[in-house]
Amino acid sequence: MSTTEADIQAINPAMPDVPTQAPSKINLKDYTKPSFDVETVDLNIKIFEAHAQVDSTLKMVRQTAGDVVLFGEDLELLAISMNGESLASDRYEQKAGQLTISDAPDEITLDIQVRICPHTNTALEGLYMAGSGDDTMFVTQCEPEGFRKITFYPDRPDVLAIFTTRLEADKRYPTLLANGNLVEAGDVSGETDRHYAIWHDPTNKPSYLFACVAADLDVLADTYTTSEGREVALELYAKSADIDKCDVGMQALKDAMEWDEVNYGRPYDLDRYMIVAVSQFNMGAMENKGLNIFNTACVLSSPETTTDARSFSVKSIIAHEYFHNWTGNRITCRDWFQLCLKEGFTVYRDQSFSADQQSRAVQRIDDVSNLRAHQFAEDAGPLSHPVRPESFVEINNFYTTTVYEKGAEIVRMIANTLGPEDFRKGTDEYFRRYDGQAVTVEDFLSALSITDSKIENFIDWYRQPGTPVISGHQDYDSASQTLTIILNQKTRHVSGFDAPSPLPIPVATALFDKDSGDIVAERMLLLDQASQSFTFEGVTNEPVVSLLRDFSAPVQLNYDYQDEDLAFLLQHETNGFNRWQVTQMLVNRILLQDKDSKSSPEVYLQALTQTLPVLASEDTMLAARLLDIPSARELASAIQKDYDPELVKEQRDNLHQLVADQLQDQWADLYQQLPMQTYQDSPESRGNRALRNVVLDMALTADVAGAVDWAQQQYDNAGCMTERFGALSVMVNHQVANVEAYLADFYKRFNGNDLVIDLWFSVQASAEMVTPDAIKSLIAHADFDWNTPNRVRSVISAFASQPTVLWTAEGLDIYTGVIKKLDEDNPVLASRILQVLARWNTLAEPRRQMVHEQLVDLQQQVSSKHVLESLDSVLGSASE
Repeated sequence: MSTTEADIQAINPAMPDVPTQAPSKINLKDYTKPSFDVETVDLNIKIFEAHAQVDSTLKMVRQTAGDVVLFGEDLELLAISMNGESLASDRYEQKAGQLTISDAPDEITLDIQVRICPHTNTALEGLYMAGSGDDTMFVTQCEPEGFRKITFYPDRPDVLAIFTTRLEADKRYPTLLANGNLVEAGDVSGETDRHYAIWHDPTNKPSYLFACVAADLDVLADTYTTSEGREVALELYAKSADIDKCDVGMQALKDAMEWDEVNYGRPYDLDRYMIVAVSQFNMGAMENKGLNIFNTACVLSSPETTTDARSFSVKSIIAHEYFHNWTGNRITCRDWFQLCLKEGFTVYRDQSFSADQQSRAVQRIDDVSNLRAHQFAEDAGPLSHPVRPESFVEINNFYTTTVYEKGAEIVRMIANTLGPEDFRKGTDEYFRRYDGQAVTVEDFLSALSITDSKIENFIDWYRQPGTPVISGHQDYDSASQTLTIILNQKTRHVSGFDAPSPLPIPVATALFDKDSGDIVAERMLLLDQASQSFTFEGVTNEPVVSLLRDFSAPVQLNYDYQDEDLAFLLQHETNGFNRWQVTQMLVNRILLQDKDSKSSPEVYLQALTQTLPVLASEDTMLAARLLDIPSARELASAIQKDYDPELVKEQRDNLHQLVADQLQDQWADLYQQLPMQTYQDSPESRGNRALRNVVLDMALTADVAGAVDWAQQQYDNAGCMTERFGALSVMVNHQVANVEAYLADFYKRFNGNDLVIDLWFSVQASAEMVTPDAIKSLIAHADFDWNTPNRVRSVISAFASQPTVLWTAEGLDIYTGVIKKLDEDNPVLASRILQVLARWNTLAEPRRQMVHEQLVDLQQQVSSKHVLESLDSVLGSASE
């Protein structure tokens, strides 16, 4: 039975008008403890046909002088009492999203009753309704400040309490879940069609980790016995049609639990661990204590419907959210400025886990590719901010690659500096010292520095925005047989911040003998001054130097390499990541060279021709990545002025064509060496499929005879989604004659499977030859759903990957139109989509002026603090 908006308004009258004020900036330096702490929370959430009622009991104790301050948004206050006495309206003040009680005693019990309307909550924060009809479910998203949309509460991460939750709903929703352990369940007294469940979480947690679900779901159940002997019930909930796609996630969860015990000594602490798959979800996933909420795209996986890349991502994200149990839940953030504390450390942990599940080199390539394409671009533009921001208006705007991925790179640098044994000692000390507390970055560094006090110097990485650039050269003295490496570091000064200072930068270094190709010396250099020299003794011949091995620091490297040095390293490097890195350096020299540069493609093409066949027989996954050409977005991030999207695309396409033509004679043999086989989920099999798809694209680019037939046969005979979608993608990008028939077939095969139809949308929106009219047509399609973030991203984020269309008047009009549409209904998603436009100021005229005018016009047509804060930052780039 569906509920209309008119029905909802009839049952749930409009909320009372509450005075509002312009959003103010929140500063790290202004942090103070809350006046009152919360010891226990008892929630009674009753979900009805068109509204929900939330009764809460808070036992609170004074910490410091001051009023009781509770936060609440979109709540209708029905009743409030303190220590059993009903409070009249003159005993409290309610305005600007706060409820304040003055003159409260030191120990109080607050009873609060509110009415909310999850049925119309399109922002997907707090408690909201997802889906429709038989697929309707009620679910929560409380990070960072969604709990205040459920009830009045001191909704901040440094308030930790014990939660007990009673959830009541119609029996149409037989699945009733909340954090912790199930205490009781049954029918509501006197009600034949309603039931309840009571859950108790014995661990202190902040309100952002609260979760509950009311739905009709099937469950995949399993168990895991921890190193302490605790048997944990593992439950993965999804719609009945999707439960067969949960096995990959369940195995990943068990793998992550074992990995965390082995590598960090962290066993799980509750009797139950639950994951729920939700189709309408702004995030990828959320680590709520014992009850993770997952975007379906990040948990459902099967060979027939999920590509290898997405399936492996499912494993990584499952692990990420599980690892948060210790790095985020049991030890949490004192305030939201410390977001990088839990996210950076946990991303580093999930990257390390993923590296153990496949080629370590390829995992590092994937991590660095993402960092360079997104975080380096962020650092290079007006949205540049420290890993730990100093202020914000809307914290949702700081769930960025800088906080997550650069935050992870800082932890990696510390691990590189300490070495495995001392890093483990430091993390053990961190868990011992701060378990059950809300802490800061300084606390984290203090624990890690127990074996090396220099680790505390890494605090500057958290405070200073911008990507450091390392430049340098070498000086070889044959008489003394010494090699001196001279390195310099410089970071762009970001407006509004202090002038940058030198940072501690670990530079993993190896020296290669030019004759034998062997390593003659290895050392981790620590560059912590503006300019520094490092000397190697006993070097009998001038070597080729390999720097920043395994990307030991998140910096740009401009070393005085000759093209021949890079080609040498491509052939002789023993570190798989660095073979890829020197390839990327050669490619960037070709694509980004200025008029004085003398780099040419010949050296790169010759080295690639010699290396690819050998590597293809040794490591197909790495061989596939060796053919990477930087994305348009990554190339754009390196251009600071007069960016011409058409010119960059032309240069990139030309190099792609050169590579395809240069190795034209190899593509047929390589493709035949990689036949489709019975599906296996192993690194070797994934590598074979990845290389096969890359070779197929190259063969079509080189117009190899029969390549179109290969693509069609691969699509028709595919045994998994990686093979089928890989063939479809190349046919779309190369616009083969009957591509429309294949698109129609793909849609017909998978119509009804939302995640696969997302692929159908994205392959068209990101096509090399996409047009504004094609994007309009996709948005107008009957299956396009504004209320499902996955579907919106499948078109809009894919479209943004084609800058030659995005940065046009018509393309930008479509893009800003989407932002305006989402601004009111889902401002979190709108703001994140907007941030893609941050580097508009690097465009060449007259395009730059055109974009500026559209952004100024957009500023007059949006109202959410999320979008307005992002726009202020993006438009501020005009003065830089």
